[in-house]
Amino acid sequence: MPRGPREGVRPAFRQWRAGRPFWGGLLLALGGVEVLLTLKASLDVILHVGMQGLAGYLLPVVMLLCGVLILFNPAQRLFYSVIGVLVSLGTWLTSNLGGFFIGLLLGVVGSCLAFGWLPDQEPRVSRRRRRNEAQAAKAVPQPLEREAGRTA
Repeated sequence: MPRGPREGVRPAFRQWRAGRPFWGGLLLALGGVEVLLTLKASLDVILHVGMQGLAGYLLPVVMLLCGVLILFNPAQRLFYSVIGVLVSLGTWLTSNLGGFFIGLLLGVVGSCLAFGWLPDQEPRVSRRRRRNEAQAAKAVPQPLEREAGRTA
């Protein structure tokens, strides 16, 4: 009995997410959004450090754009992640100390994750599965060495 059209949504999303540096792009985009939101904070919270003109808005938008491009164009992830880390570090001077360091750290960590992501990598086996496989291998009776020597 089929459950409905939503049966394949979660596996399809997992497959899509596995083919790209998902967490790196997401963190970089969230860092850009956070820096943009701190630019619109109330006047009591805003720190006026560095240039407050166009660069204050341009760098977080570039961070957000690089994060989205990493998600949807993973073939160019190296270029976008290098641009993302440079722009993230630049927000420290232009945008309220990089969104009070939160957006700066999200951008740098996301860019590093995207830079270090390797395509076509085999999925990591969980610790529980490795332990179960090791226990199953120990439970299989091994032939005695004497018997193995006779058959050879």
